[in-house]
Amino acid sequence: MSETVTLLDKTFVKYIPSEVIDEAIAKVAAEITLEYRYDDPIMLITLNGAIVFAVDLLKHLDFPCRISCVKISSYSGTESTGNINSLIGLNEDVRGKRILILEDIVDTGNTYVHLNQMLMDAGAKDVRIATMTMKPDAYKGNLPVHYVGLNIPNKFVVGRGLDYDGYGRNLPDIYQVVND
Repeated sequence: MSETVTLLDKTFVKYIPSEVIDEAIAKVAAEITLEYRYDDPIMLITLNGAIVFAVDLLKHLDFPCRISCVKISSYSGTESTGNINSLIGLNEDVRGKRILILEDIVDTGNTYVHLNQMLMDAGAKDVRIATMTMKPDAYKGNLPVHYVGLNIPNKFVVGRGLDYDGYGRNLPDIYQVVND
């Protein structure tokens, strides 16, 4: 892939190559396998961004698990709005179940806090999160982030499921915005 890409009105430079991402995902999968191999967890994928991470991660898991999806949005352009919009809600009975949220990125943590509360209110036994990327400097949540592939600075990124207004999710590498 190219060292730079242009999406809409922004230019991005390659920041994390796919090989590094693959290694980080394999490491997270190994940790999750140790934790969940004797349980019957529900893997809750946050659409659309976590699809790529979830597919890559699930290939490494060697235990039975169920998969479900929710679609929640808090971004407009390159900024988190702080408002959570539930576009496709939970359609699983989670009472007494262990839930592992699969997320492409944790930045402010607003989506994670919202999902955690929703799942606990629905009777989940345990809620944890696995994320491909995390911005520790942007995180405002008070919940632990259990499995993190890569910590990244608080800069806008695209690729490997991460997008800019719907574009860039299909890039195999992660790119960082230039002059945001």
